[in-house]
Amino acid sequence: MGSATENFKALGLSLPPAPTPLGVYKPFLIDGKHVYVSGHGPVQDDKSLIIGRIGADLDIEQGKLAARQVGLTILSTLVANLGSLDKIKRVIKVLGMVNATTDFGRHPYVINGCSELFAKIWGEENGIGVRSAVGMGTLPDNIPVEIEALFELH
Repeated sequence: MGSATENFKALGLSLPPAPTPLGVYKPFLIDGKHVYVSGHGPVQDDKSLIIGRIGADLDIEQGKLAARQVGLTILSTLVANLGSLDKIKRVIKVLGMVNATTDFGRHPYVINGCSELFAKIWGEENGIGVRSAVGMGTLPDNIPVEIEALFELH
């Protein structure tokens, strides 16, 4: 297993631009050895958002890809604020919120899109933390997934 930066490069994925807050909050906060990342949406490389409700506008696989895109957006915020993914020791917690129809029940599968990405970057030992995956009636701008995370620094 290489460094987090090497592991990311091996995936052949790109980081979207780090988003700027659209409200009164900080997207990123360091407290001692912990990094808190506010809820992020699925920002694409052109700064647009993936939009739609899972089970109505998007299917489960599109939802999982949207969650991976949220993971990439979180990584972009980490790089923008820390300079490198290598400063992160491990993932502690992920909270995934899924904008889905009331009959949809596979929220954890959708959030795996982000969790699998983090596991590929930091390895199974450090890239998988505790997690919640829940359904929401709506999310801002009708995004399909919002995720917040807590990391530990080296």
